[in-house]
Amino acid sequence: MKTMLAALLLCCLATPAPARDATPPATAQEAPSPAQARPAPGPDRETICAIGRGPKCDVQDAIRRGLFETGLRPVFPDGARCRDIDERWAISYTNKRDREQYHGGIDMPAPYGEPMLAAADGEVVAVFEGANSYRGREVILRHSPEQTGLPVWIYTEYAHFDAPPKVRVGDFVRQGQDLGPTGNSGRGKQAYRQSGKRRPAIHFAAFYSASEHYVIFKDRVVVPVDGWWMDPNALYRGRMPLDSASLKALPDEEKKVPVAVIYEDGEVYPAGARFIWPYACKRR
Repeated sequence: MKTMLAALLLCCLATPAPARDATPPATAQEAPSPAQARPAPGPDRETICAIGRGPKCDVQDAIRRGLFETGLRPVFPDGARCRDIDERWAISYTNKRDREQYHGGIDMPAPYGEPMLAAADGEVVAVFEGANSYRGREVILRHSPEQTGLPVWIYTEYAHFDAPPKVRVGDFVRQGQDLGPTGNSGRGKQAYRQSGKRRPAIHFAAFYSASEHYVIFKDRVVVPVDGWWMDPNALYRGRMPLDSASLKALPDEEKKVPVAVIYEDGEVYPAGARFIWPYACKRR
């Protein structure tokens, strides 16, 4: 009897469970995982310094890669009341830092808790806690050419969340999706010390690259392979060029950029816009 029981047990243990499909059918909302998207080899040292701006990097690397003023300004739709920029693209931040530095984005103040919204459909490629970052808690989205209508890969950055963001790496987000609440997270001049002066606001930045690949450098910054800085206002032009030199050379009238918005009821105006302002607007 003992021999029969032992044989039966061995049989059951040896029978394999039904195998799960390791490659389930893709859906329209799925995108490549971050692991698939990361390149080998990664960006060169100049690009890492230009985008990452580490303490041993030369600020001229960032300037060569587009971190300088273009003069672009947003123009909101008639009848829309939107949160405007109070700290413009690439203004000098040298007085706020311990060395020459420039603002790598645009800031729009808003009350604590105001939802930061995804500017376009995309994939979450990074979520940083930012304990020792000037940007604090942040989310970075990657947008494909199919999602934006532009012939390059776009990255948008949302920072200063008041609480952990509502999305995770690998999530696919829709335009206008709530990423998390506005706050003022981020260090001041002292390392690992929350700034006591910063007002609640979104820090909104953008980068572009001809390559879909990127690396996450020191768990604090996404660096696209052959990545370039861009004035976030250029997103709303909806066309090339995106490089700062070309944008700076535009006639003054073309530097007034009509911005697509989403209203608090969820209506996007104009309909079909690929990028929207990252805060909802009110109707006057």
